Amino acid sequence: VGSEMCIRDSQKVFVKDGVVTQIEGDPDSPISRGRLCPKGSASEKLVNSPMRETRVKYRRPGATEWEHISLEQAMEMIADRIIKTRAETWEEENEDGEPLKRTLGMHFLGGATLDSEENYLIKKFFTAMGAVSIENQARI
Repeated sequence: VGSEMCIRDSQKVFVKDGVVTQIEGDPDSPISRGRLCPKGSASEKLVNSPMRETRVKYRRPGATEWEHISLEQAMEMIADRIIKTRAETWEEENEDGEPLKRTLGMHFLGGATLDSEENYLIKKFFTAMGAVSIENQARI
């Protein structure tokens, strides 16, 4: 199959036969003007590294070894834990009857590898879930 290119987050990503072959800065970006930060420069090596994990790993409580589980199973486990934690820690109102509608039982720390749109959606999701503590590594 031929080469293709997609532009994401001011990066030009070149793909051939389903493999990322090169990543460059987008010269049309008003933000980066074609330059890449060190992380952007290393993106191609990151996605093509033979050491990159491509399957979900899970370590059961008390276990000493990791096991591979399906993405579907991992997503179900995460959803179940979020729903349970929110239900167990939900604060509808304070002692005076004033509305709180929050949970202090879950927090979120975002990573700098996420783009602005992903961080925006995550912030909206956790706010809608009632979480108060939402932070991003880029601010710390």
